[in-house]
Amino acid sequence: MTLQGKIIEYIDQSRFICGLVTEDNGKRLRIINRNGREMNLPLARIVHQSGRHFPVELTREDVQRLLQETAKQRQDLMQLVNLAEIWELAVEENDSAFAPEFLAELSFAGDVTDDHVAAFLRCVFIDRLFFKYREGKILVHSVDVVEQLKEKAAREKAREKLLDSGARALQNLSRGENIGEWPEREKCLALLADYFLHGNEAAESSVTRELLKRARLTRPHDPFHLLVAAGVWDEDENIPLLKKELPIEFSPAALKQAEVVEPSADELPAEGRRDLRHLELLTIDGADTRDFDDALHIEKRDNGFLVGIHIADVTPWVPVDSPLFNEALERGTSIYFPEGQIPMLPESLSQGVCSLLKDKPRPAISFMVLLSAGGEVLEFELCRSVVTVKRRLTYDEAGEMIARDEELKNLARLSLTLQLNRLANGALLLPIPDVNITIGEQIQVNINDVDTPARTLVAEFMILANTLAGQYLCDREIPGLYRCQEPPRKRLYQGVEKDLFLNFRQRKYLSRGELLIKPRRHSGVGVPQYTTVTSPIRRLLDLIIEHQLVNVLQGRGQLFSQSDCKDYMAKIIHSLSRANFVRQARHRYWILRYLAQRIGERFSVIVVDIQTRRIRVVIKDVLLETDLPLVRGADIEPGDVIRLKLAKVDPLDNTLRLEW
Repeated sequence: MTLQGKIIEYIDQSRFICGLVTEDNGKRLRIINRNGREMNLPLARIVHQSGRHFPVELTREDVQRLLQETAKQRQDLMQLVNLAEIWELAVEENDSAFAPEFLAELSFAGDVTDDHVAAFLRCVFIDRLFFKYREGKILVHSVDVVEQLKEKAAREKAREKLLDSGARALQNLSRGENIGEWPEREKCLALLADYFLHGNEAAESSVTRELLKRARLTRPHDPFHLLVAAGVWDEDENIPLLKKELPIEFSPAALKQAEVVEPSADELPAEGRRDLRHLELLTIDGADTRDFDDALHIEKRDNGFLVGIHIADVTPWVPVDSPLFNEALERGTSIYFPEGQIPMLPESLSQGVCSLLKDKPRPAISFMVLLSAGGEVLEFELCRSVVTVKRRLTYDEAGEMIARDEELKNLARLSLTLQLNRLANGALLLPIPDVNITIGEQIQVNINDVDTPARTLVAEFMILANTLAGQYLCDREIPGLYRCQEPPRKRLYQGVEKDLFLNFRQRKYLSRGELLIKPRRHSGVGVPQYTTVTSPIRRLLDLIIEHQLVNVLQGRGQLFSQSDCKDYMAKIIHSLSRANFVRQARHRYWILRYLAQRIGERFSVIVVDIQTRRIRVVIKDVLLETDLPLVRGADIEPGDVIRLKLAKVDPLDNTLRLEW
């Protein structure tokens, strides 16, 4: 049947348009629409056609007037349609599809014209909650579908409200103006934080992008500055920590477990521990240290020296599978920042009952090692003990006393012998200084040697204890976790080298360290097997190894199977990866904050490597590696020290630019 002379309706840009068909060739229609425009229209675009025909000979003005009157009539009739009532009637029927004419009759309660049907169809297209139009039929949504659509509409309404009010509030916030009432404040700020931290991977990144777009705040760091202005973040917020979602607060269950009573002097020996409280133990640590993992003592013997390496026994306070142990599994390590720390264990433990505090009896694992004057291990014994530290020294104090204090002098001599023995066995020492950052009104950076006599003393005996712990497990075929490292891909020197250039170059050739469940040689340390147990307050690996050793020392055999160790290995690798990223990123941030105070100054840098287009350098004042374009014809070689200008620093953007 030809459509010529009929009034049809089609949708154009979400609007219903009436048109009169002037020609029908079976595939396309020639029409004049209500705006007087003549156009070709595919049959598929027709939503409704009138039942009656109109003369095609009408003038264009008459056609336009007819169509406009028809459109107005249908628009008026739409006000009389109540789709909810019609849906309630239709949804009870067995049929899910109806002719538009039938539902229009229900809606208008009687005979209907083309205008009534068209008006009803318009309502269906505009309000899609109850019905859907498809191929000439009106489909009825089920009750479940209507509920889902209502929920979706509510979400869309809430989203639009959030975007509208949020954009205005953010504009005012960015200008420092009064925000006024802002019910969606917490939601908007949470969106900004998530988006700044995770970008397009944020849960509602599209909403946040639209929010920022409406607020005309689309620069990369606008969310950060808005959150600072709102008081949510500090100007020096630890962004890497938030990105990696490392736990900061302890769970209520862990804090409850950490509420322990200080052990009495008589309780600890009664636990089957060897009473070593009479020994003259000393600790040597940094001046700001509050958690003391280890202590030393030394006794002169006819055939050498008996050295006691005493490690805080954390296992009574952090049993396996307890809330505190599970917290340690999640954290992996204590993390130290210039502005503070995130401990692996609550401070009531790490700085209290677990710590080897001066004059306090403490449970420990004691490595009693008989060493020859040449640093050879003649014999050693591990035991569960109770100890009391008699002296607490800082590295500086110990360094000043070594020459005149007999115990320190003997410990220092032995530590140097132990180091020489390791070097003879292939150990590689990279004494790159520590970079210490102090935050105050001005940020200060100090470079401190890591190979002072006092630091070497402590480091060598901790290495010895860790080596012996690995040997103890291996000799008894007890499952463990071992740190291993292949020889460097290229060795630039033998022995100890203090030249910064060589040390930074050598570091680039180091093989990657591994954590394995089978013992293998650790080339960097220069020992056949190596684990760590000397910092159980601060490191998960040490806590796990300590648990295994304690169980064996109690005569109970292994606590962890090889399968358990494999599981722990995966957890340690994951947690340490996150923690190391945060630690390194935060260190770099504060270095950049320090350098930002000195833009325009010239710095001495060591040329580490020269590539085709860029050179790699180390800024000597802060030991920070960076690179810059290579100037054609520059007369430089690796190892040269040159002066470069600090041109730009952006700590938030993690960028630094040096210029020739």
